[in-house]
Amino acid sequence: MTYYENVFIARQEISTQQVDAIADVFSEIIKDGGGKITKRENWGLKTLAYKIKKSRKAHYILFNIDAPADVVHEMERQMGLNEDVLRHLTIRLDELSDEPSVQAQVKTNRSHEDRDSGEFKARVSEKQAPDEPAEDLSIKKSDRAPIIDPESIGTDQPSSDADILNNTTEQESGKNDTTE
Repeated sequence: MTYYENVFIARQEISTQQVDAIADVFSEIIKDGGGKITKRENWGLKTLAYKIKKSRKAHYILFNIDAPADVVHEMERQMGLNEDVLRHLTIRLDELSDEPSVQAQVKTNRSHEDRDSGEFKARVSEKQAPDEPAEDLSIKKSDRAPIIDPESIGTDQPSSDADILNNTTEQESGKNDTTE
């Protein structure tokens, strides 16, 4: 038999007991077809990255399956017909893992003390040691201004601050009128 991993997400409006009942129906399909479910994880209600069928959250369930392909196809067909299942994905694996999935590890590693402290802890990059100060990213001003030659550019723009000041005072007084 081949190994598969299946994740399906169910609508947020249904209860956890209803999600477990749906998962039981799918596991019965696998067992009736001669396969077995080696691992079943309920990841709980999670926020979706984008709305799916007007839902912002969904219940996630993971199955590790050891079954023939036609039985897995039948389970997927039943998932498609079930109106409470928003999405499902099944992939074929070379071997099944007995360890908890990454999502289950994250869920069990959270402690209530960290959440209640209200303190945000930033990640430390791999390149920077925790005790090293961060690199200074402040902008350094240059002592010299860039040299721009108006003749090389081909424009008649002023070349110095004094010329700019003279042009603005001439325009204000009306000396540079071309209508005269």
